Amino acid sequence: MALWGLAAALAAPAVGVLLYAWLHERQRLARIVDGFVYVAVPLLIGWQVVPRSWSWPAMLPLAAVVLGLAAVTAVDRALGRFAARAYAARADDTAILTGLSGVALHAMAEGAAFVPSATGVPPTIAFATAVALHRVLVGLLIWWLVRPRHGPLLAWLGVATVPVATLAGYLFASQFGSIGEGSGAVLYRAFVAGTLLHVVFHQGRRDHDHGRSSRREPRREPPTSR
Repeated sequence: MALWGLAAALAAPAVGVLLYAWLHERQRLARIVDGFVYVAVPLLIGWQVVPRSWSWPAMLPLAAVVLGLAAVTAVDRALGRFAARAYAARADDTAILTGLSGVALHAMAEGAAFVPSATGVPPTIAFATAVALHRVLVGLLIWWLVRPRHGPLLAWLGVATVPVATLAGYLFASQFGSIGEGSGAVLYRAFVAGTLLHVVFHQGRRDHDHGRSSRREPRREPPTSR
């Protein structure tokens, strides 16, 4: 079961990309996909960081999400007001890259969890199913964020970070199997989740404005004087 679950976890992000492509080619479903992302991303982040008990230590990841969202929003507004918009776009790219590092850290921890325990007990079917299903969403989200901005090649590289990190966690579990589950790693993942929230709701709306893009006319160059 461990190997089958690992194989499903490795393939799931690519399934998310294929699902996105299949749905997005149908005009009536394109906005549904975007709306699904706007709803699913906060739910996914909330599922991972909302504390089970409302003590202050348990609420630190939630505070880290808010801090990440506020930090990138402040930087984006400052750059948009006092600098060129190109620099604001670079701030969003930095947030995406940072978010990918948090996703890879989490994937590494999940890969290590697929290694059978010291007693030889493999991970449960429920665990493997949950990992595979949420990784379909992760692959779809990475493609949704990167593809409109940088093209399919970089988008595939972004998606590939998930299975590569998973495989690294599985193969080297004894060396850094708990690296993604320490308190520092949890807070870091929560912080970058907040930065991704900003990108999804700010730049994502601009990248996926289908109504506006469908009415957009080709840019006309001004006549040159001879």
